[in-house]
Amino acid sequence: MAVDAAARPAPADWRGVALVVLAATGFSAKAILIKFAYRWPVDAVTLLGLRMALALPFFLIAAWWSTRAAAQRLSPREGLALLGLGLCGYYLASLFDFLGLQYVSASLERLVLFLYPTLVLLLRRAFGYRPGRREWLALALSYAGIALVVAAEGVGTQPPGYWLGVALVFASALAYAVYLVGSGPMIGRLGSLRFTALAMLVSTGGVLVHYLLAEGLRLPQVAAPVWGLALAMALVSTVLPTFLMSAGIRRLGSSRAALVGSIGPALTIAMGAAFLGESILPLQWLGAALVVGGVLLVGSGR
Repeated sequence: MAVDAAARPAPADWRGVALVVLAATGFSAKAILIKFAYRWPVDAVTLLGLRMALALPFFLIAAWWSTRAAAQRLSPREGLALLGLGLCGYYLASLFDFLGLQYVSASLERLVLFLYPTLVLLLRRAFGYRPGRREWLALALSYAGIALVVAAEGVGTQPPGYWLGVALVFASALAYAVYLVGSGPMIGRLGSLRFTALAMLVSTGGVLVHYLLAEGLRLPQVAAPVWGLALAMALVSTVLPTFLMSAGIRRLGSSRAALVGSIGPALTIAMGAAFLGESILPLQWLGAALVVGGVLLVGSGR
């Protein structure tokens, strides 16, 4: 008996999966590179400024490419929205993240950041969306997992600023969630590439202004390895994964890409253990599994 072709599951697009996994690896490596950079005397604002300044030429090229044939110009209202979203999503989110990594491990940072889909859900709830039972279960699993990881890492003598670091990384996830909630209409009008490129230019401007106000008009006085790590952050953990993820989403769709990208926390935990010597307790693995499971529930729909 012939099987209806429409009923067959879509074949796996392994190129799309590979693109998203590579993107997730690049994004996950960011925390490792930041922790390496903090082994030299450098503050969060300087390190973030170096990363964004080195990535700036690529954002300029992407912005030019995506706008050269654009027929629609931004209205003043859209310009203000783009300004606010760019500053929130990539300036504030990145700043809070870099500050938080001064106090917490890379693995904990990635798990707390990974709460952003649940924060998107809560923000949508504030604007009238009614989550279903599956989504409330996802929230419960995710935050129970974070509680386990935070409690396990904080057992015994906590490092100075531990809870401040957790709060800063959570603020980073919240800022990014606000950006995602507000960016939907803009992406629909401008397109993903154009919106992302322009938003990244706005955030880069915010970071560089912050650096100038804090440090003045001078080149950063940092060790040569910090320049190399900042360049790696700009290329490996910012520019390349952004475009790889866009290409993966085009092949897989946003929902499937999000599910594949949920490998990110596990990658960061593994890299933190391999390169930074971070110890991973069984309770932390359980917490990580709960967080990932909760996010997968959010991403899988009703």
